[in-house]
Amino acid sequence: MSLNQAAGDVATRAGTIIDNMKSMEGPLLPILHGIQEEFGYVPQDALPLIAKALNLSRAEVHGVMTFYHDYRDHPAGRHVLKLCRAEACQSMGGDALAERIKRLLGIDFHQTTLDGSVTLEPVYCLGLCACAPAAMLDGEIYGRLDDEGADDLVKEARQ
Repeated sequence: MSLNQAAGDVATRAGTIIDNMKSMEGPLLPILHGIQEEFGYVPQDALPLIAKALNLSRAEVHGVMTFYHDYRDHPAGRHVLKLCRAEACQSMGGDALAERIKRLLGIDFHQTTLDGSVTLEPVYCLGLCACAPAAMLDGEIYGRLDDEGADDLVKEARQ
């Protein structure tokens, strides 16, 4: 597939999402979510399309996309592991847990393992403060993580 075909594919698929959502009240965030769900990230080629459809500048769309940590500008690994970095989790050993998981995976936050199996992302609250420290693997939440739980989570993510 050539780059022109790939860009055309992005335009077609993103255009459908934009057209379906642009009449919503406050459509920018739902459109970004829809595009990320479709592609696994928000392709740069989609930003001008969104801006034009919503009568926004490219800078405004880019600013919103980069402000929220949940949007990615590149494909994620097969599994996404999010570690809570909020105060409650930090106070219950979240920093040590994060360092352990980074060491086990051999990556830092916002990186993907070389085999493409896991992307590690920080998140600033999973709403599980009473069960800190917490993490989310592919949408499933895990609480009261300790060293053994971290090892099991990484093992599951590596599969």
